[in-house]
Amino acid sequence: MTDFQQRRNALPWVAVAIIGILALGGAFLLGRFAVPGSDSPAPLSSSADAGFARDMQLHHAQAVEMAMDIYPRTTDPEVRALAYDIATGQSAQRGQMYQWLVDWGLPQAGGPIMAWMDGSNAHAGHGTGTALTTEQAYAAMGMASRAELDALREATGTTADCQFLDLMTRHHQGAIEMVDAVLELGAQPDVLHVAQSMSETQNAEIDAMASIQDRVGCSQ
Repeated sequence: MTDFQQRRNALPWVAVAIIGILALGGAFLLGRFAVPGSDSPAPLSSSADAGFARDMQLHHAQAVEMAMDIYPRTTDPEVRALAYDIATGQSAQRGQMYQWLVDWGLPQAGGPIMAWMDGSNAHAGHGTGTALTTEQAYAAMGMASRAELDALREATGTTADCQFLDLMTRHHQGAIEMVDAVLELGAQPDVLHVAQSMSETQNAEIDAMASIQDRVGCSQ
């Protein structure tokens, strides 16, 4: 383990929360003063770019919630480092996506969840011809239910670590479907750039989580 990882793993959770807040603020400023692809016309509110920015903010919020829950409780250095990276990295991305919508003059909410994915190959398995309920959309996005989040909070030790890894793996898989859809349907260069980065990061984290699960003996 590097010196940086040791320092990061030793941080009290309040420091991680502060880092997350600063990351959000930095993303807002980055979006306001240095927007990639700003020469492109603003997308419509019904566009894949706007839908992705809205739904991925919601998706990231739950990932940050789970990471913030496990970080102060786990004693596993790899789980702790992963939770840190998810909490800080996805907080910053939420701020970036929030700022996109501000810059485009679009509302932060609008339209049914995942409706922007209609017609994409990533969404083909979820198509029913009718709008999904919120519960169905959350499940399709790989998000944890309230009961699963409550169970995670109540779990301890290796059981908690394994529950976190299982929920976060499913969560990442749902995010990758959304990323694949916006890479297929989106048009904004900055959105496509960030989406590609998300794909690479979250696929790498899925592999890392599988490795941790094998090491600690989680049943999959």
